[in-house]
Amino acid sequence: MARSSADTWDLTTGVGATATMVAAARAVASRQADPVLNDPFAPVLVRMIGVQLFTRIVDGLLDFSEIGAGWFPSLFGIRCRTVDDFVADACRRGIRQVVILASGLDCRAYRLVWPPATTVYEVDQPAVIDWKTRALAGICGPPAAQHRCVGIDLRQDWPRSLQQSGFDPALPTAWIAEGLLIGYLPPSAHDEILDDITALSAPGSRIAGDHFDIRRPDAVSETLNELHDMWSKKEPALNLRSLTFPGPRRDPAIYLAERGWTTHDTELINLFRAAGQPAPAEVPAVTSFWRFFSATRT
Repeated sequence: MARSSADTWDLTTGVGATATMVAAARAVASRQADPVLNDPFAPVLVRMIGVQLFTRIVDGLLDFSEIGAGWFPSLFGIRCRTVDDFVADACRRGIRQVVILASGLDCRAYRLVWPPATTVYEVDQPAVIDWKTRALAGICGPPAAQHRCVGIDLRQDWPRSLQQSGFDPALPTAWIAEGLLIGYLPPSAHDEILDDITALSAPGSRIAGDHFDIRRPDAVSETLNELHDMWSKKEPALNLRSLTFPGPRRDPAIYLAERGWTTHDTELINLFRAAGQPAPAEVPAVTSFWRFFSATRT
């Protein structure tokens, strides 16, 4: 079924299932030799969600390479590590307000060390926010930062809800757009989100996220469709088809530069060298179009 402008999801269906998929990749990346990150909550949450395909992976009973995605832990792991480093750098620069958009199963509020007086806002679908909040309350203590969850669809008036939760647009902010601008929202919504972020960002604000080259706007859809054919044989209820919206998108780095941000954009594979890590020997051709951007509001 094609996406609609008002559809919703939980962590076992639709776009929400990809959040569980990525958490499984982070779990595997965390247990590799010389891991690029440490996410102790990922395997626990994946098991609690109960999608058997991903549970078998985090339990070591199945490997991503056996289902055509052996590159998942490395690529999603380095993306997560780079965002972690981005947040740490923003905090060193004095930023004490962090917003995670489409947070999914992101547990940075709990697993990272935060300076005093830092407030972390998470924005995602109400069902996703509610489930994760309850789950984490049962398996760990409170987060190190002030933690405020905003349950709202990013296609709605999320800036208003964010400010009602205490967000102060007069303060510089670190924005995380990890996995957000890769096709799960309509192309027009991508621009609207970047416009809203710009309007809410005081000088010195920073943003980091990933996207796909505008020459391959349907790269994510093509990849997920290919994986669906293999994965659905092992998990019939899992549907990876039609999770993205079609149509060309603006390059977020260029879009932000046109609106007063100083931007940097690079291929995702280059993040390994920046982190002092060896790049994987084999990755699918589509990853050459997968890019990571960061920007500072001037």
